[in-house]
This record gives sequence, C-alpha cells and structure tokens, in this order.
Amino acid sequence: MLEGGRGVVDESAVIARVRAGEPEAYAELVRAHTQVALRAAVAFGAGADAEDVVQTSFLKAYQSLDRFREGASFRPWLLQIVVNETRNTVRSAVRLRALAGREALFLGSEPRIPESVDPAVAAVADERRAQLLAALEELSEEQRRVVAYRYLLEMDEAETAEALGVARGTVKSRLNRGLTKLGRLIGGEGR
Repeated sequence: MLEGGRGVVDESAVIARVRAGEPEAYAELVRAHTQVALRAAVAFGAGADAEDVVQTSFLKAYQSLDRFREGASFRPWLLQIVVNETRNTVRSAVRLRALAGREALFLGSEPRIPESVDPAVAAVADERRAQLLAALEELSEEQRRVVAYRYLLEMDEAETAEALGVARGTVKSRLNRGLTKLGRLIGGEGR
C-alpha cells in the first residue's frame, strides 16, 4: 500500500510478522495509514478528537488482527474501524457539547477567533465549511459515506467498495446520485 509517498508497505508480510509474535512490526502499518485514518476521523466528524479516535482505532485493529481476513487490504478494514469509532465518539461528544453549550450561555462566553487569523477569511471559510457540511447532511447515509471515502479519503472505487462492503457498481451509482444532489445543493451558487 502506498501512502503519502512514503513507500510501499507489504501489509500481508507485516501482519504475518505480528501474528508470528513480532508486535513491534505493527508500527509499520501505523506509520503507513495514520494520515488517511486522521482524514477519515475528521471527515466523519471527530473534530478535535480525531487523534484520540485514530489511536483508539489502531489499538482496536491490533487487538482484532486475528480476525483480519488474510489477503484482504488493511486500509479499508482499518477505515471501517475508524468510522465506527468516530461515530461512537461523536455520539458521546454531542451530549458533552450540549452541556458545555448550556454552560457557556449561562456564563455569557463567546467563541474567540485567534488573533493570527484574519476574521474575514475565517468567517468565509467557516461559511463554506458549514454549507458543505449542511449539503452533505442532505445526502442519504449511503451517499454521504461513499462521497467521503472517495473524495475526502481519496480511496479508489475498489477500496471504497471493500470498506463499505458493497459492489463497485453500487459505489458508482451512490456516488453519482450523491454528487448530483450536492451539485444541486451548492453548485447553484457558483461554487
């Protein structure tokens, strides 16, 4: 698997080494897939918890390595774990944010923009991000996941199909419907 131009990692050989009693070999998989795992966590809503989600996901993947299907690609399998862990983290965080939000309203605090950021640039970026996230929320769960895997995580059709457990044709049709809907939702504004 080529990741970020760092070189080739023979996943099967590394997994075989780990299974044979060389746990330190797992670090090769961690190095090869950390960036894409972080992108997945962020893309699926982990926010500031992305690094924790990724760390937990790698630990869970390591603990479940005996159930990893020989000959399968590690990346889609890992990303399924990352997405599931992100979903669990987001659910927990929603409750905490609601409590924190109520507390902030009670205390009268407002979010602060770092002085190093131009407020106008930050406002435009926040607005665009909010529009994209709102448009993504309008997609079905299946469409949202396939768009995120293909474009935010830069997976090819085969990897996306494997990660989602669907046929490549299903990936193509969901992607087509999802992108068409996104185009209608945000494309009309010249973006």
